[in-house]
Formats: sequence, structure tokens, C-alpha cells
Amino acid sequence: MATGEDLRRIALSLAGTLEAPHFDRMAFKVARIYVTLAADGRTANFNLTPDEQQFKCMMLPDAFSPVPNAWGRRGWTATDLSRLGEEDLENALRMAWAHAQPGKPARR
Repeated sequence: MATGEDLRRIALSLAGTLEAPHFDRMAFKVARIYVTLAADGRTANFNLTPDEQQFKCMMLPDAFSPVPNAWGRRGWTATDLSRLGEEDLENALRMAWAHAQPGKPARR
């Protein structure tokens, strides 16, 4: 069972990651935000591609789901951290982090 503290620890271990407030959440970013963590530390939203989102939702449907709005159609994916193991959390973080690197074009 992963926690918000696990997410924070792993995210901040990824090269170039900074933590900053983003509305009512904490954001982790390099050139762009790649994950946000709810204030209660129980849920997070990952910036994945739509294909990655579909894969995560298929493999771990109890843990991952599209964010229920236009952002979700672009790949933003919600997760209940308590339904993830630390390995699955790290995998999702690395996947999202890879899209946030400087020089990578923003996905539209």
C-alpha cells in the first residue's frame, strides 16, 4: 500500500523534480507538472499519454481511472494510492516524469 509520503519521496528522487503548491494540491514538476498529490495524501493525478492511461486502467482498474473531465481525455489519470504497491507507484511516476522533461514538446 503506497502513501502520499511514498509518492513525495520517490518523486523528489527523480532528477530535476521540484515540489510546489498547485491550487489545493501539491505538484511535482520538472519543466511541466507530471503528478499532483491531494492535500490528504490519499490520491494523486498522473500526466500520462492516453495510451499509457488506457494500459494502467486496464492492468490496475481498482487503482487507476481517467480524471473525469477534459484533462482525463488528454491522459491525466487519477489513482487511489492505497490500492498501489510501491513498485507500481514508482513505475507510474517514472512514466509521467519522462513526459515532463525540458525540451519535450507539450502534448496537446
